[in-house]
Amino acid sequence: MPKTRHELTQPEQVHQLGHAERTPLHTHTRGHLVYPATGVLSLVTKSGSWIAPPNRSVWIPPGFAHQHRAHGATDMRVVFMAPGLVALLPAHPAVLVMTPLARQAVLSLTGPVSRPAGARARLRRVVIDDIVAAPEQPLHLPEPADDRLRAVAHLVAHDMSSPATLAELGHRVGASERTLSRLFQAETGMSFPQWRTQLRIHRALLLLADGVPVIDTAVACGWANPSAFIDIFATLVGQTPGRYQRSIFRQVDEGISDSV
Repeated sequence: MPKTRHELTQPEQVHQLGHAERTPLHTHTRGHLVYPATGVLSLVTKSGSWIAPPNRSVWIPPGFAHQHRAHGATDMRVVFMAPGLVALLPAHPAVLVMTPLARQAVLSLTGPVSRPAGARARLRRVVIDDIVAAPEQPLHLPEPADDRLRAVAHLVAHDMSSPATLAELGHRVGASERTLSRLFQAETGMSFPQWRTQLRIHRALLLLADGVPVIDTAVACGWANPSAFIDIFATLVGQTPGRYQRSIFRQVDEGISDSV
């Protein structure tokens, strides 16, 4: 069973995670924002995963069992929200845009300077007002439960540079293309091509955060045409891969200077 963590005495937290480090499965009684000031952070639940680079944050409502996984050395900042602010955010886990103003407010809340309760409350309100103005980011990758779908997901994830058709994958796992197609829609709410695109984008976010060039990232994630990758990435993430990568390293540099 997930461990319930009590955070009332620690409304803001900072955790340093090493590459591939995972937190235990746990729940919180209060909703909270999780922001990777450096590194990239995955939120994993039984229903799927969300991913956030340093220009995004993850929102986790109260009571959701979850764990975090770091991709690269990750400076994880956690800010718990009062019930009145929770009501302004989605009722489900979500990836949200981290604007420069919201980022500075979170860094101030989780920094070494002690602030009165009233000042912290005002900073939280700044964070919420700024991030709710931007649309929720479609960076959720649903986790299939059916054993055949899980086998397909494993095959796809381990050979993304040479994408097989669903019929070919079905032959390898012992299920028909029609059956798998129906199951993907029923269990994930997506068609197989839509689900695979989300997986590719998740992988691309990690590669770009590691500094892999855009064209190399496109090839590694199964796109034969870099232009198609750029178009799809921009549609789902809200900016081109190059701009996304530049924004990550700019924020990392700012984070280093902020901490000096």
